[in-house]
Amino acid sequence: MSRNILILGTTNSARSIMAEAYINHIAKGQWRAYSAGSRATGLVNPHAMAVLTEAGIRTEPGLRSQSWRDFVGSDAPAMDVVVTVCDEAANENEPAWPGCPRQLHWMLPDPEAHAMTPEERAATFRAVFGLIKSRIDAFLAEEVAHQAWSTRRQPRRAASR
Repeated sequence: MSRNILILGTTNSARSIMAEAYINHIAKGQWRAYSAGSRATGLVNPHAMAVLTEAGIRTEPGLRSQSWRDFVGSDAPAMDVVVTVCDEAANENEPAWPGCPRQLHWMLPDPEAHAMTPEERAATFRAVFGLIKSRIDAFLAEEVAHQAWSTRRQPRRAASR
């Protein structure tokens, strides 16, 4: 059974997009990732797409910048986990997520924050993607360990006499 995770940023153009794509790439069948922004721009940063392509991660179909409001309606998928990737998004008035999912905050540096040469920007996006991968890999390993622990902790049925 697949679980859903929503990755939130402010503009939903870089960090949250890369996280969505990476989770969907490595956790097939276990997790389905989505991403959104509090002030989505409607545009995906081309540097984020380039880093994903370099890493061999599919960027089509479906990677797009969208509002977090798309995930609160009755037709929205129910989330098991909601993750913010920047302080700005974490400090905003988020909607009440249906089903009360687990909420996490992963402060990740903004690869778009400073003026840089094209080479510096590419290197910065690669470095931030490396941090995203590390966070997600640790999260998924923790989830697997938790599932295994939960399964072992299930009470045994009494034998019938």
